[in-house]
Amino acid sequence: MQKADAFQFLGRRLRAVIDRPLGWQDARFKWAYPLNYGYIPGVFSADGEELDAYVLGPRQPLAEFDGVCAAVIERLDDVECKLVLVEPGARWSEAQIRREVDFIEQYFCSRLKMAPGLDGVGKDADS
Repeated sequence: MQKADAFQFLGRRLRAVIDRPLGWQDARFKWAYPLNYGYIPGVFSADGEELDAYVLGPRQPLAEFDGVCAAVIERLDDVECKLVLVEPGARWSEAQIRREVDFIEQYFCSRLKMAPGLDGVGKDADS
């Protein structure tokens, strides 16, 4: 079992298994996931579960995703971090990422660290 420092994955290409695909219904909170959400197999977070990842970009439900870690969301009031994976070549601003993940992250105090060279302007992630 590999325990991960999530920040080591910034800028790296990773494969995520999607266990909550776009549209997945959360029975407890009564809403559907607006994006694909999963985990990095074999890499464990501080909570003892596999390291979670938001997948930004694809607008169809996925079973897995191969992308680049554009950012890490560090929850300051929780023990775990979340990776943000994007399609290779895509550039997302911090504001765009926060809008996409706010459906869950609004309930936590967090800070977002971007991968060097994958932030700011470039390919418009909203198009």
